[in-house]
Amino acid sequence: MLELEHFQAKWTSVRVKKMRHNQNLKNFRVSGKRGNASEGFEAGRRLAGVAFAMAVLLAPNLAGAQSADPGPGADAPAPAPMQGQPVAPNGLARLSVSAQFAADRKPIRSGLNWRVLSENADGSSPRIVARSSEQEPAFSLPPGNYIIHAGYGFASGTKRISLGQQGLRDQVQISAGALSLAGSIGDAPIPAPLLSFSVFVPLQGNSEGRLITSGAKAGEIIRLPEGTYHVVSTYGDSNAIQRADVKVETGKVTDATLHHRAAKVTLKLVANAGGEAFAGTAFSVLTPGGDVIREAIGAFPQVILAEGDYVLIARQEGQVYSRDFKVESGSDRDIEVLAK
Repeated sequence: MLELEHFQAKWTSVRVKKMRHNQNLKNFRVSGKRGNASEGFEAGRRLAGVAFAMAVLLAPNLAGAQSADPGPGADAPAPAPMQGQPVAPNGLARLSVSAQFAADRKPIRSGLNWRVLSENADGSSPRIVARSSEQEPAFSLPPGNYIIHAGYGFASGTKRISLGQQGLRDQVQISAGALSLAGSIGDAPIPAPLLSFSVFVPLQGNSEGRLITSGAKAGEIIRLPEGTYHVVSTYGDSNAIQRADVKVETGKVTDATLHHRAAKVTLKLVANAGGEAFAGTAFSVLTPGGDVIREAIGAFPQVILAEGDYVLIARQEGQVYSRDFKVESGSDRDIEVLAK
């Protein structure tokens, strides 16, 4: 298993620990550039057309997903014919493939999804002819020109190969890492079920320019192309939100903890301080300016709120009661409204 390094950095609202080496965690994107002087100008023109068709056919379905920069690949070793390999039956040839990180050439051993596409002589769009979720699959295919696509999370890589009758063993390089996210109040970790994360690719003038994924859970490994991402952490389902920019490096997992300033409050309508709560009360939590933050119905609903000043309105049997209250970070408490 490949060990991944940990990286530590600090922001006002996020703590990123040293990147950990972990073989199970591998994101990547392939650099598929191999020169061959004998192919000439015409082969270059055909390859450009194939690259465009690949981009259309294999574009990620997930919102905003994009591939990382291909990374250095010109000095990668040429694919090796499979010496001594028996010829596959029925005139087929054996194609064996594997993936590695572009930066350090370390092998990727988990989480891969492979597609092999045939390159058609008539210039039509490539067609998927084989798939595999094995980490180092072997395919039996007719000799010819193919495009290999390796997908891993939101990262991917492609490479064009020529398969001869003697067979071929080749590698795809991918520039990618991963995020593992968490949240805390002070030094106390927030339970994972209460957190959700969205990850964006920033665009010029807009930190939330392109959504990559939403609803990600704490501790989940989010595999991404190498680059900088904008993370939005939501604690609960109201207004307790924190944001941070996090950098993903090739072959590394970034552990990032976003620090919330919020608290959990329990809403109650009571006849006297400390008394029994009235059932079926409709509560509304508002900002001092009158914006509705949260609504809930019950005897004592719980609400997670960012620290600050609020107005609580309670409605019971046609009567309306209200009070002002303040939320302090980390101070979970009851907020009582007196029915008077």
